[in-house]
Amino acid sequence: MTVAPPVGSTTTPAPALPLSGLLALCTAAFTAVMTELLPAGLLPRMAADLSVPDGRVGFLVTGYALASFLAAIPLTAALRGLPRRPVLIGALVGFACCNAVTALSSAYALTFVARLAAGVMGGLMWAMLVGYAARMVPAERRGRAIAIVLAGITLALSLGVPAGTALADALGWRTVFALLTVIALLLVVWVRWRVPGFPGEAAGARVPLHRVAALPGIATVLSVTLLLLLGHQVMYTYIAPFAEHVGFGHTGLVLLVFGAATVVGIWITGVLVDTHLRRMLLTALATIACALLALGLYASSPAVLLLSVALWGAAFGGAPTLIQTALVDASGPVNADVATSLQTTVYNAGIAAGSLTGGIVLEGAGAGALPWTALPLIAAALAVVAAGHRRAFPVRRPAVSRPKTASPPTAHALSRVPRS
Repeated sequence: MTVAPPVGSTTTPAPALPLSGLLALCTAAFTAVMTELLPAGLLPRMAADLSVPDGRVGFLVTGYALASFLAAIPLTAALRGLPRRPVLIGALVGFACCNAVTALSSAYALTFVARLAAGVMGGLMWAMLVGYAARMVPAERRGRAIAIVLAGITLALSLGVPAGTALADALGWRTVFALLTVIALLLVVWVRWRVPGFPGEAAGARVPLHRVAALPGIATVLSVTLLLLLGHQVMYTYIAPFAEHVGFGHTGLVLLVFGAATVVGIWITGVLVDTHLRRMLLTALATIACALLALGLYASSPAVLLLSVALWGAAFGGAPTLIQTALVDASGPVNADVATSLQTTVYNAGIAAGSLTGGIVLEGAGAGALPWTALPLIAAALAVVAAGHRRAFPVRRPAVSRPKTASPPTAHALSRVPRS
């Protein structure tokens, strides 16, 4: 039964979300994460086809992240005055071209150049997606719209990368990159059809980055971001050769366990982040450290390997959301967007340096040394959080008002979320 509002009432129903357009942006986020991280699950196959060691294929992840790190701020600033939808479509076309070259290339140098170009597209896209979603809905629906878009990250991590690895087992890794090319081209049509166009921004409206970076607590939060990503990426980029090293040849299963665990971690974080941020972040980092210790000592046991990966995935799934929330607490709502752009740069620097470090360790000391390389970095992040109890990670957080329509934090609203 429908009940009519009282006579004279000014209450109006909340406008419906532009779901089709938001799902298009969600799929764009999914495609970007798949393009960036898929080589981590395809190392042996790509290395054999390109006639290079496994570590060199890991550098394809490094190159992508490094290009994204270097291009995000200057390219976004240069294109800020242009209409938003053509810029987004241009990034998607760029992804399609780069993935097509990767699928067809038989030369490592050409593949590496394609990955650099894809990283540039990724840096530009991540600077746009969250802001684009926020402009598509009224203020009271922004939280839910952003949650829908960032869900593409979780879908890629928990389902996309494992499914891509399994598909590569059946049809070859080139088929997977060809499929990503098709998805990007279909997205161009979808975005043109369902995502509204918006004008560009005036260059003078940008808040100077150095003023936000100097706020108390910001540098501490960014240092934890860097250390976490360094330690994580040393291990995650080379999970395939590590699994083979310990005698477990089912990389797709390892990635599936990790991805599924991130969903659990994100859900738990969404429930508790507002009341137990500091305690949860300490617990997450300690859990990752314990998982790495177990991988270093007992990974030859399949049960220990999968349990450790599950704990690692659950802890890492929530950690970036916790760190981003701490960053917004330190910067204040007014400066949150600028602070998050700084975190995006640091995030990509961590990915690039972590995958580079892991590749050097893999080629020099072997896969067995990877957990012992990652463990001190995570321990350092844990120490910084434990010491940062005043400005960056206080025992009691400042009061944060939330719109009643906002959804709980979701998938890496990271985590590569940081990428807004």
